[in-house]
Amino acid sequence: MFDLSGKTTLVTGAGSGIGRAIAAVFAETGAMVWVADVCPEGGQETVSQITTAGGSASFIEVDVADPAACESVAERVGALDSLVNNAGIGLVGTILETSVEDMQRMYDVNVLGVFNMSKAFLPGMIERGVGVITNMASIGGVVGVRDRLAYCMSKFAVVGITKTMALDHAEQGIRVNCICPGRVETPFVQLRLQEYPDPEEAYREMSATQALGRMGKPEEVAGAAVYLASDEAAFVTGTTFMIDGGWSAGK
Repeated sequence: MFDLSGKTTLVTGAGSGIGRAIAAVFAETGAMVWVADVCPEGGQETVSQITTAGGSASFIEVDVADPAACESVAERVGALDSLVNNAGIGLVGTILETSVEDMQRMYDVNVLGVFNMSKAFLPGMIERGVGVITNMASIGGVVGVRDRLAYCMSKFAVVGITKTMALDHAEQGIRVNCICPGRVETPFVQLRLQEYPDPEEAYREMSATQALGRMGKPEEVAGAAVYLASDEAAFVTGTTFMIDGGWSAGK
C-alpha cells in the first residue's frame, strides 16, 4: 500500500460515493484528510467513518461553485500536499432537453468548481515547490455519451483544464492529472436506476457498457487517486487515467 504519512489532502464531494471512498483510502495510507462537501451531514458521516477506523480527518463545508467560499477554505486549511477535485453533479438529457439553467449549473459546479478550488490552493503549492492536483473527469470527458450533453461538456472541460495546468505548472513542482471513471456504483447511480421502469434491466444494460460486464466500485477509483498523489507517481502528470472497465477500449 502507498504511504502518505505526514501528508495533508483535501477531497471535495467527500460526503458520499467516490469522494467518500477517496477520503477513506487516503486516511488508510496515513494522510490527514480534509473532507469537503456542500452537505454537512454527509461530510460529517465520512469523518466519523474515518476516525472510527483510526484515521485522521476533519470536515469543512464548501460550495465549490462559489469562488469566495473556496478562497476561505484555502485560508483556513493552509498548505496542502494534494487536492482532489471530486465534487460534481450529473444531468441526463439531449441538447433539446437541456435548459440554459441546467447548462449553467453543470458548468458552475463541474468546471468552475475545479477552477475555483485549484486557483485557491495552487499558490500555496507553488510557494512550497510541490503539490498534486487530481481532478475527477469521466469517460464522458473522453468520448461522447448519449443523453449526457451538459455532463459531457463539463467533463471534456475538466480534461482540458487538467492538461493545460499540467503544462503550465510542471516546472514549479506541481503535478496535475485527472481520473476518468466509467459507470461506478454510487448513490447517485442507484437513485438513477430507480427512475427506470425495470431497475434490474437498467442495471444490466449500464453494466454491459463496460467490457468487463460490470460497474466499477468507488474503492477502485479511490486507489487511482492515492497512486497519483504518491511518490510512486512522481513522473506522472497531464494524464487522463481511465478506470472504465474497458468502455473506451473500442472507441
